[in-house]
Amino acid sequence: MKPEDNPLITMQSFIDTQEFPVVIIDARYKIVAANALYCSTYGISLKQVVGRTCHQVSHGSDVPCDQNGEDCPHRHVFETDQPFEVLHTHFDAAHRPDYVRIKAYPIHSVDNRPLLLETLTRITPQINAADANGEVMVGRSPAFLACLENLTVAAKSGAPLLLTGETGVGKDLAARFVHQRSNRSGGPYVSLNCAAIPEALFESELFGHERGAFTGSVGHKRGLFEIADGGSLFLDEIGELSLPAQAKLLRALDVGEFRRVGGKSVLKADVRLISATNRNLITSVKQENFREDFYHRIAGMKVDIPPLRSRAADIPLLAEVLLNQICLREKRTPCWLTPEAIKLLMGHTFPGNIRELRNILTEAVAISSDGSILAKHIRLSTQISSQFGTQPHTHRPLHTIAPNNPTSPHAAHRPIADNQSLAEMETHRITEILQQCAGNRKQAADLLGISERTLYRKILRYQLQS
Repeated sequence: MKPEDNPLITMQSFIDTQEFPVVIIDARYKIVAANALYCSTYGISLKQVVGRTCHQVSHGSDVPCDQNGEDCPHRHVFETDQPFEVLHTHFDAAHRPDYVRIKAYPIHSVDNRPLLLETLTRITPQINAADANGEVMVGRSPAFLACLENLTVAAKSGAPLLLTGETGVGKDLAARFVHQRSNRSGGPYVSLNCAAIPEALFESELFGHERGAFTGSVGHKRGLFEIADGGSLFLDEIGELSLPAQAKLLRALDVGEFRRVGGKSVLKADVRLISATNRNLITSVKQENFREDFYHRIAGMKVDIPPLRSRAADIPLLAEVLLNQICLREKRTPCWLTPEAIKLLMGHTFPGNIRELRNILTEAVAISSDGSILAKHIRLSTQISSQFGTQPHTHRPLHTIAPNNPTSPHAAHRPIADNQSLAEMETHRITEILQQCAGNRKQAADLLGISERTLYRKILRYQLQS
């Protein structure tokens, strides 16, 4: 047989011309051909790839990915004889996650054998963005991978970015991820929590001040807007900004110019703004609590960070990463979760999201004496999770804190109705937890899986009083 008549050599010659990783797989999941880029991605030679199954090479698994609960392109293509596209998490030679978009096509060899051709496009390089706790973005669920792809697209743009999502989903980590993958990665990354700065100090914090600008200003100070020149400025909880503060920031963003408080010189800064909020800003605009022109200025691109309950498949991997971080911080020997503990975590709805998971694991590490995290070490707040409908309402009376409403002097002994809104349910839960903690906001915030500052805002929003 001439070399050009050998179907395997013909296929190999074809895929070697491609500029991205390509692999050809048969109906038994066996790899029959792969190009050099595919081999280098997984750190093995062509001889080591051919003849092995695709799930062994890319997933490190002995069973096909569809048997592990993932959407398998192999099964779809061979069953339908139609192209299929999916987001997947592969693992490289060092077992680091490799997030890829797979496009699979049905093909036939020269001898009419049905085959599958897969092309792989990396969604993002190896993730290394970390927050102050050293936590990194990890996951393999479709919701996580879709979000990751959207963040990667946003990183390639210079447009202002608005990150939305519930409290505790990791919007700060997503912002750092975007900065590190943007063309501003060599510049500074500066962050500010808008809810943590009193309104009277916001302008000084953002734009700086000159000596003598106000009582106590003994020297000039550069503001965060100036410090972030050439890089990214992350404003967390931007929905908490007052209307006057929004107006001042809007002008600086529009023209790139500002003055320090008490200063006369016009300064310039080239800043990409990344904002985050757990509020519905469109509703805030309609309620005239948020400027419409400011909203359009900060929301050039929008990415929603999914809640943990929509990516439950990521909980074991997230828990492993968080446990490693907690043990390192607490100078403990490595801890691990038993299957029963993992099952318990995966059945929880996590209204506090990743922050709640971290708190639960921190407590479990403290309780465990030998590093083994058992189900009894996992303390969940079932009162909070029921608002999402995964656990039944108890319909028991709640001794609630009364809303600040003279027409309703007491809300005690009111059961939770099935038709209540999320805000009403949240009001009940916050009230109940506060009463359990005798009004101690820090303890209540820890049980709720939110920050004390967020709890205080909710108390004000729902007009709760002790």
